[in-house]
Amino acid sequence: MLRFDKIIRGGHLTTHEKTGFADIGIEGDRIVKIGDLSKADAGEIIDARGLHVLPGVIDTQVHFREPGLDYKEDLESGSRAAVLGGIVGVFEMPNTKPATTTLEAVADKVARGRNRMHCDFAFYAGAAQDNIDLIPELERAEGVVGIKVFMGSSTGSLLVPDDESVAAVLKAINRRAAFHSEDEFRLRDRRPLAETGRVETHPVWRDAESAIICTTRLLKLAREAGKQIHVLHISTEEEIALLAANRDIASVEATPQHLTLHAPDCYERLGTYAQMNPPIREARHQAGLWRGIEDGIVDIIGSDHAPHTIEEKSSTYPHSPAGLPGVQTLLPLMLNHVSNGRLSLNHLVKLTSYNPRKLFQLSDKGIVAVGASADFTLVDMNREEEIREEWLASRCGWSPFTGDRVKGWPIATIIRGEVVMQEAEIIAPNRGQPISFDK
Repeated sequence: MLRFDKIIRGGHLTTHEKTGFADIGIEGDRIVKIGDLSKADAGEIIDARGLHVLPGVIDTQVHFREPGLDYKEDLESGSRAAVLGGIVGVFEMPNTKPATTTLEAVADKVARGRNRMHCDFAFYAGAAQDNIDLIPELERAEGVVGIKVFMGSSTGSLLVPDDESVAAVLKAINRRAAFHSEDEFRLRDRRPLAETGRVETHPVWRDAESAIICTTRLLKLAREAGKQIHVLHISTEEEIALLAANRDIASVEATPQHLTLHAPDCYERLGTYAQMNPPIREARHQAGLWRGIEDGIVDIIGSDHAPHTIEEKSSTYPHSPAGLPGVQTLLPLMLNHVSNGRLSLNHLVKLTSYNPRKLFQLSDKGIVAVGASADFTLVDMNREEEIREEWLASRCGWSPFTGDRVKGWPIATIIRGEVVMQEAEIIAPNRGQPISFDK
C-alpha cells in the first residue's frame, strides 16, 4: 500500500486551467503524487471533501512596516493576518524606516522574517537616486523579488520622479521591476486641490491624469530600455488601454479595494478610511478595471496591504495617511466576486498563484505539480461569513470591509506541507522562509 506523510483527500483541485476531484500525496515539504489515492495511507489525512484546493495564494504587494513603523504592523502580525486569510507567501515593500535600499537592510529584513513570519516571504528592494549602482546586487540577494520604484510620493521617503533617474534604474535592472505610477510633478502642482476636511477631494488632487501621464512616461522609458516592468495598483480605465498595447513589456496589478469600492460612495461611507494612493475613483474606472480582468490585461491581484492606526486615519484630511489594510481580506473579497459571477475560480487562481509564479520566476510555488512545494489554500465556496473585527489580526485593528458579508471563505492554509491555519486558528509555529526564484 502506498503511504505518504500527508494526503489531502477528496477535494476539488482547482488550477488556473481546470477543476476536478483529486487527492494529493505529500512527503516532507513536496508534492509527490496527484490522483486517486483512496487506497493509499498517510500519517495525516486532510479532509478536503466539499472544499476547493487551490495552489497556495500569494499576495504580491504588502507593507508590513518593519523596521521603523512597527506600531502600525510588523512582520509577525502582518503574516499572521496573511495566513488567516489563506495566503502562503507575500512580497513585502521597501518603504520602511530606514528604507530597504542596501544589502544590509535586505539581510536584516530576511533575518527578521525567518522563523518569525507565519508565511513565506520575499522583499522588494527600493530604488533611490543614490543606490542605482547597487541594483544588480540587490536583485540577486537572498529573499529579494525585485526592485520597487516610487515615481510618485506616498508613505515613506522613497522617490524616483524624473525620466532620467527612472531610465537609469531601468538600465540597471535584470529582473522585472515594480512601479508606483503617479506623476510626482503633477501631484505637486495639484496639491492645493486637496481641501481640508474633504477626503472626497483626494481623487481630485491625485486625479486620473496623474496616473495616466506617469504610466505613459514609464511605458516609453521601459520600451526604450527593453526591460520588463510591473505596474502596481492600476486605478484608471485609460491605463488599461495603454497597458493592453504593451503586453510584451508590462504586467499589471489590480487591488481588491479598487475592484470593490468606488467613489463617491466609499468616501461618503468610510471617510478617510477609504483614502489610498492611487485613489479609489468613480464607477467608470472600476468598470474599466473589471474589463481589464475579463480581457486578460490584469495579470495579478495584490492587496497593497498598507496599515495605519485608527488614530492616524482619524486625522483631518489631508493630514490623514493614505493606505488600507487588505492582506487578510484579499481572498474573501475575491471569492465573493467569484460567487457573484465576476470571474471564475480558475481565473482567480491565475491572478493569485500561477501568474505571480510565471512573471516573477518563482522556483517552486504557485502551481500544483509533482516536485513543487506543498503549498495550498483550501476554500469553501459555499461558506458565507461576515468580516468581523475580532477575526482581523493586523496590528492596525480595522478594515474598510468590516461588517461586509461574503460568500467563499479560506478554510486552511498549508505551507511546505504543514497545516498552518485551519478554521480561523493558527495551529503551527512560525516557520516562514525566504521564497526562492529561478533568476
